[in-house]
Amino acid sequence: MRMLVRLVFGLLVLKAVVASPRFSRQADLDSYDSANYDVDLDNQNLENQDIYDYEEELTIDDPQIEIGTLAPPDYNYAVPEASMEEEEQEEEEEEEVEEQEEEMPLTPQLVPQGSGGSGVLMGPDTQKEEGLLPTTPETPQEGTGGVEGSVTSGMPDPGEPEEPEEPVIDRTGMPTCLLCTCLGGSVYCDDLKLDSVPPLPKDTTHFYARYNRITKINKSDFASMNKLKRIDLTANEIKSVDDKAFMGLPELEELVIRENHISQLPALPETMTLIDASQNNIGTKGIHKEAFKDMTSLLYLYLTDNIIDYIPVPLPDSLRSLHLQRNNIQMMHEDTFCNLKDFNYIRNALEDIRLDGNPINLSRTPQAYVCLPRIPIGDLI
Repeated sequence: MRMLVRLVFGLLVLKAVVASPRFSRQADLDSYDSANYDVDLDNQNLENQDIYDYEEELTIDDPQIEIGTLAPPDYNYAVPEASMEEEEQEEEEEEEVEEQEEEMPLTPQLVPQGSGGSGVLMGPDTQKEEGLLPTTPETPQEGTGGVEGSVTSGMPDPGEPEEPEEPVIDRTGMPTCLLCTCLGGSVYCDDLKLDSVPPLPKDTTHFYARYNRITKINKSDFASMNKLKRIDLTANEIKSVDDKAFMGLPELEELVIRENHISQLPALPETMTLIDASQNNIGTKGIHKEAFKDMTSLLYLYLTDNIIDYIPVPLPDSLRSLHLQRNNIQMMHEDTFCNLKDFNYIRNALEDIRLDGNPINLSRTPQAYVCLPRIPIGDLI
């Protein structure tokens, strides 16, 4: 009888356990887990049986944890209000700076001299505030204008008188080496707007006075210049030269008086090696008779672009180059360069003869070139 009562009581207890809501929720959770492990839903009855066996081992007093009631962990830690305000303030300041940079106007600025730029740079006007950058006034230059918005340009106000283009310098009595440039024995007086040859130091060996306004060469200009070897007076306004202006120079070797207006070639010492009187007005009577005969060291004779109508013979055997192009030479003799009495005579040095630009037919005098290493350049028809 007792066994029957225990059996009935056990059945009632089992029925109550199965019918309890906690058991149903646990069954649902176990079915969810089984789905995650890819268990087929058709086998749910077997799982319920397993759950039943598992529940039998539990006691009523065992604590049960409901997974559905657990809240996810909170990783958003509380941030102090002060730090959040600082971050917001920094973000606002950065936005303000970006807006100011976008709204800031671009103004032209001058590039300092010597920078090699185009003269204008576009950028923020950072020089408006005093003391940021040193400003140096620029020297006004002819033909240049100011730039609006630039640093101090140094240009005079419209009311101020303009400076003269060329400062007036009183060169009277000025020492030559202060007016010109003296380097050793060379004196350079180029492009100084000189009207006459300045007094030269006694030890001058080379004198250059090109691109000036000299109109006349006097005998006293080079008196007692015993060491002078070269004189270059290119591109002046010389119209007359004293006939003995260069005869008192025992060491003179080179004379360049091209691009002037002289009509008479002065007498020159026998020591000459180079004579260049091109681009002048030297004519038929502008050269002394046998002017170059005794110049045994003469190498170069340039008389281009004059009005000479004959070849100035006799020419020394030392001559290498003779330029007479663009003159008025119309004829040539067979003994102009060669010696008709000596057929073995050969002029080996004279390799450069220019007669082009003259009204002369070189083919008419073929015997005049038999002693030359090269035929002259000119018209053959």
